[in-house]
Amino acid sequence: MGNRSSEDAVARLMAEMTLAEKIGQLNLLAAGEGLTTGAATDTPLAKRLDAGEVGAIFGTKSLASAQALQERALAGSRLKIPLFFAEDVIHGHRTVFPLPLALAASWDMALIEATAGFAAAEAAAEGLHQVYAPMIDVTRDARWGRMAESPGEDPHLAGAIAAAMTRGLQGTDPAAPGRVAACLKHFVAYGAPLSGRDYDNASLAWEDLLEIYLPPFADGVAAGAASVMAAFNAVNKLPMHAHGPLIEGWLRGRTGFDGLVVSDYTGIRELSAHGLGAPATVVLRALAAGIDMDMVGEDYLTHLPALAETGLKAPEAGLTLSAERVRALIDRACARVLGFKAGLGLLDDPWRGLTGSPAAPDRAEGRKLARKAAARSAVLLKNDGLLPLSPDTRLALIGPLADDRANMLGTWSVSGRAEDVTPLLEAVGALAAPPPSHAAGCNLVEDDWLIERLNVHGTTVTRDPRSEANMLAEAVAAAKAADVVLVALGEAKEHAGESSSRLCPDLPAPQRRLLDALATTGTPLVVAVFAGRALALGGIEQQCGALLYAWHGGIAGPEGVADLVFGRAEPSGRLPVTLPAAPGQTPLSHAEDPTGRPWTGRFAKFRTGWLDLADDSQPYPFGFGLSYTEVDYGPPRLSATEARPGERISLSVTLTNTGARPAIETVQLYLSDPEARITRPARRLVAFCQVELAPGEEREVTFEIGAEMAQYPLAPSLEAAEWVRDPGRILLHVGPNSRDTLSETLTWLA
Repeated sequence: MGNRSSEDAVARLMAEMTLAEKIGQLNLLAAGEGLTTGAATDTPLAKRLDAGEVGAIFGTKSLASAQALQERALAGSRLKIPLFFAEDVIHGHRTVFPLPLALAASWDMALIEATAGFAAAEAAAEGLHQVYAPMIDVTRDARWGRMAESPGEDPHLAGAIAAAMTRGLQGTDPAAPGRVAACLKHFVAYGAPLSGRDYDNASLAWEDLLEIYLPPFADGVAAGAASVMAAFNAVNKLPMHAHGPLIEGWLRGRTGFDGLVVSDYTGIRELSAHGLGAPATVVLRALAAGIDMDMVGEDYLTHLPALAETGLKAPEAGLTLSAERVRALIDRACARVLGFKAGLGLLDDPWRGLTGSPAAPDRAEGRKLARKAAARSAVLLKNDGLLPLSPDTRLALIGPLADDRANMLGTWSVSGRAEDVTPLLEAVGALAAPPPSHAAGCNLVEDDWLIERLNVHGTTVTRDPRSEANMLAEAVAAAKAADVVLVALGEAKEHAGESSSRLCPDLPAPQRRLLDALATTGTPLVVAVFAGRALALGGIEQQCGALLYAWHGGIAGPEGVADLVFGRAEPSGRLPVTLPAAPGQTPLSHAEDPTGRPWTGRFAKFRTGWLDLADDSQPYPFGFGLSYTEVDYGPPRLSATEARPGERISLSVTLTNTGARPAIETVQLYLSDPEARITRPARRLVAFCQVELAPGEEREVTFEIGAEMAQYPLAPSLEAAEWVRDPGRILLHVGPNSRDTLSETLTWLA
């Protein structure tokens, strides 16, 4: 973000600032209730602003609130240094798009960039300068609730999404009208917690860190991301808020990142609970590691003034810093904060983005984009010719999410409003004649304690006072009177998200009983699953004629489902995560390492081998998804079967749409390295592309293969890591998903 003029502006300010003013710039606080322009409030936030002790604010809910806070901050700053304003804009702002995990299922980078661009324009119109997105934590454990916000299980797909979202949020300049600064999070391996427990630590091989969890951050930095947020977890015993080798070493040293690093909510204070020392000690550990701003905890504000005078000797923590060194670290962090503000244009114009111009984008256009995104994100897992339905089908719409608004928004939709959602009952009714009959059939969940927990951010789950027997009887009667039943099942919005780990990520028991009852009616079932994670669906496919994984699709999620059900849109979503057949199979991914005794014979698929899982109940593989047509893959062809490093080889495959409907096909290329210095994943995604095929159309798709695709890290430690490539054969697999591929062998010569 820096340039010569902004560097000069930062240098001039730094030369004039007092130590207290520099420390104040490192303080990142929550807006709370905000302030009113001209009000003489005596709140803690107002006092901080009056004393020039705040560098930025997050969580403002209106342009007027941001304006009032900026006015107060400028009045309290001797040098008139402005605030910047931030917010969680995870999958849209007021216009809520599908969950990040759902958008990942589109595999459509142009679409993802467009949704981020619209979100940026809405956020900027409310005076926001930075958003805490994209979240690019690769995750392979469905028990972890924040899978909902993730890009899924694959680093290559996650890296493409990191770049697309950064481009959408920032454009070519985050200071431009209608743009905001991206903040890559959570750095790093937050998506790899032990047992899927949120906030838990990650213990993993350095090779896995370098090849799975770090690459999406490198891709986001390469796309120009202006800021990064540290993760709550520890990586290999060192908490990320004190992980200098990864923040100052890898992030800044290896990728060249020169932007702002912020803590997560009280993340610096929590280092003491991690066992890293007393409050003053952990403050210096965080500052030395490269955490530039302290979110909410105010630990920098509390401890740095004294530490800058005395330094610190903490032999129990292996930390000794002179006062001079402490002041140098304060200067480093303050210069980064000011540089970030300069890059946003705020040092030139403190009111940049706070004047109400440009106005918010047209929400009607946003809704069209949200509806398209919902349809493109849903994944068709099964279809026995049942879909698409004719609009004159006698349809029964049954399930606890059939007439739901609030849960469709999904987790972390902080500025979304339930009244903006068109529920599935209305969306289907708008396209069907006659309109569908309706029955809830069951409660979403049955335990009172769980209902209370799911309503932690407002009531989204209520209990029907009728008995389960009565609700089931009503649903069965409606099903028997219909030609087809559309069953709306899944999770509440707060089933997924932060601090929402689940021991058994599957459909709640009342919904399973409802599905069992409906299956006995003999009426064909179309099941739509609205969820925030990879739920275990084993057995469901045997009870229905069509199965659609719809995720939490945002304000237009149900409308996107209706478009697919009636054939107004073509199914094109592909899974960004492996769906386990049973909860106990997680963690699970397409890129598992082979073992010395792989499963063979009837247990070959995904090496299941579970005694309590039928061998015909298999996971849905990464990259899987069906269309309303058939696309045939011809045999892959290599331009050469041998090559030397530096040469480029092409792999081509001919696709043919053999059906009567158009297709959007996501062609996926995987690589295996069967003879390496260390065990390599069974297959890795290395490239993909989407092509549109008209009925009967034939098209050739070509991928370019380079030796760098076969590189991998050897890492006895982070500092000693090196990337190597071996001569010899590699296997290239091309197909519509990670399982159903055709292969060719390419040999790299020494």
